[in-house]
Amino acid sequence: MAAHQHNPGVIVAGAGPVGLAAAVALADQGIPVTVLESEPQLQHDLRAGTFHPPTMEMLAPYGVTATMLEQGIKVPVWQVRDRKEGVIAEWDMSVMSDITPYPYRLHLEQHKLARIIVDKLATYPHAKVMFGAALSGIEQDENGVRATVTQNGEDIILTADWLIGCDGGRSFTRKAIGTEFEGFTWPERFAVISTDYDLAQHGYAMNAYIADPTEWVAVFCVPHNGPPGLWRAVFPIANADQPDEEVLSDAETQARLRGFMPWQDRYHVPYSSIYRVHQRVAKDWRVNRVLLAGDAAHVNNPLGAFGLNGGLHDAMNLAEKLGKVWRKEADVSLLDRYVRQRRTTNIEFVQANSIRNKRMLEENDPAVRAQRFDELRAQASDPKSALPFLMQSSMMMSLRRAAEIE
Repeated sequence: MAAHQHNPGVIVAGAGPVGLAAAVALADQGIPVTVLESEPQLQHDLRAGTFHPPTMEMLAPYGVTATMLEQGIKVPVWQVRDRKEGVIAEWDMSVMSDITPYPYRLHLEQHKLARIIVDKLATYPHAKVMFGAALSGIEQDENGVRATVTQNGEDIILTADWLIGCDGGRSFTRKAIGTEFEGFTWPERFAVISTDYDLAQHGYAMNAYIADPTEWVAVFCVPHNGPPGLWRAVFPIANADQPDEEVLSDAETQARLRGFMPWQDRYHVPYSSIYRVHQRVAKDWRVNRVLLAGDAAHVNNPLGAFGLNGGLHDAMNLAEKLGKVWRKEADVSLLDRYVRQRRTTNIEFVQANSIRNKRMLEENDPAVRAQRFDELRAQASDPKSALPFLMQSSMMMSLRRAAEIE
């Protein structure tokens, strides 16, 4: 017989940064919270690692941002480049100094952020994280949610007032509530190749997007085990028939890196991976007492670093509203405003801009490329033009748009 546990608060499915951020924001309000993670420990995920100013502002009240700053790399300048022409535009985020206390991007591997938040959660007696706990069933009625969890080969029944699905792009929660994941999958795969070769010596900012109609590249430096850190390079893999193992072979990764940055020696490549890239948004983000956030609700390509940041913005928005509902300070309809705010801005901003960024990097019409580059040069060279661009690219404008939605 399955064991039963009752929690009068919230169950969060998924111990990635989004689920953990939602949990800490709820726990800080005194709400009991249980985080379920199907894996036996935090995942060493190497994809996301760039944080925008408003994200750091949101995490600061919980002491999370201060620790992120101790471990991360501040990136006050980032670039758009052309593979042949070099630097097209260099963006100096110091023009945002009057608007945010964090006028830079921060680079930190997402698994390190997850560890920071797990350590913070441990300071709340009414919060817990269950590892090796796979969500295998969800039932709900007007009084609460009943979750079936499989842990160590045994079923456990957890009951709570609410459940938030932050369980990734393949979300069990999303499938359990029967909502569609609308959108499309890009035909090409993305390869991520990490090297300790320092691109800064060639004039690269710690974050740079390099346009090319055949093979664009996005590079950014992450802390890894300390200076000089690791440079991650993201490449599109246009050949759909090329097997993953061939794409990730030493010969192929060396050739790809040398084609981008010629060097007589072998590159040291401690990590490489390949993955499919999607642009999708769940049709429904709330079904009664079950809600979605992060990749469970939306996925997008990584160009612009909108995915994880957008998910963290979901978490903070939802935690604030759910806290009011839990304390009976607001009607449950407030949660529908969460959906309207976050789903609308994801479609209008995250999806639209990440698609636009990819198409800008791969544009093959010389006239269109030249026009876009001229626009970027003009914007970057004038602080009055650079400021609205940076407010848009740092997601500040998407948050202002969300706040306007009733």
